[in-house]
Amino acid sequence: MMSKLRLLFDRFTLILIAVVTAATVLPAHGQGAVFFERLTAAAIALLFFLHGAKLSREAIIAGATHWRLHGVIFIWTFVIFPILGWVLRPVLLPLLGEPLYVGIVYLTVLPGTVQSAIAFTSIARGNVPAAVCAASASSIVGIVITPLLLQLFLGADTSALGGSSLLQAIGRISVQIFLPFVAGHLMRPVIGRWMDGHRKLVTSVDQSSILLVVYTAFSESVIGGLWQTVDSISLAWLVVACCGLLALVLVLNTWSARRMGFNRADEITIVFCGSKKSMATGVPMAGVLFSAGAIGPVLLPLMIFHQIQLMVCAVLAQHYLRAGQQQDSSGRRAAA
Repeated sequence: MMSKLRLLFDRFTLILIAVVTAATVLPAHGQGAVFFERLTAAAIALLFFLHGAKLSREAIIAGATHWRLHGVIFIWTFVIFPILGWVLRPVLLPLLGEPLYVGIVYLTVLPGTVQSAIAFTSIARGNVPAAVCAASASSIVGIVITPLLLQLFLGADTSALGGSSLLQAIGRISVQIFLPFVAGHLMRPVIGRWMDGHRKLVTSVDQSSILLVVYTAFSESVIGGLWQTVDSISLAWLVVACCGLLALVLVLNTWSARRMGFNRADEITIVFCGSKKSMATGVPMAGVLFSAGAIGPVLLPLMIFHQIQLMVCAVLAQHYLRAGQQQDSSGRRAAA
């Protein structure tokens, strides 16, 4: 029982809840808010520098050759996912209200995760090189596609861009995320071996950056009246909506991979890379794309969906692993 609870509620989740509580009770303001904003910007730059340094060119070459698989993952991440959010608008908008529904739209247009998608693909014995390539490419492409899709699905309302034009928003995201990523990748020949021996460092910086951004963003939103805008009933419906959205994507994703004739390893990669949304990319992007007053409700769907996807995918990865082990065992017995 305790192991199952640890699977569902890991240490990072509990810390994340504590950070949101701290931002509610003791929000940063004045010079404290300025300090946290600068610290957060530095942490995000370091995070994507390390992500770039971690990605080997061998992994890129090994995974990039599987164009059909990458095309399917791209379509799920940046086409079908956003369309589902848009199609569900008549149901979700009355239940959640405008601020949280904008958060759902933002969630659906985000790139996929990198670390957890690769980790779950590895546990389930999927196509890991392809997962590395697909997940990393998703984050890079999302720098441009996410703001474009956000404006497309929000219609003519450009207030979501926090007063910036679309090109300005893309430029700011590129400076904050893409340039550090490229710089890190260019430095890989120098620091790559050290990075391979300190993989936990990326995870620590990843989680610390998210916590800093969440605290800073929620502090601004709490001061702006976040919890007067979002009530407990809306939060409950938001959890239901995130569960339903993830379930719908996983079912359709798995069905489509099998219908298209992908083998088991590629199916696993499509399921884990095409159904997950990145908090590591989504949280700092939100700080660029949304105004301070809107960012809290926008991040709530992402935070809730992120935790649900981790819990569900952890169970799903173990299911794939056991099914694969049973197939291997049956094959050996048949051969004997």
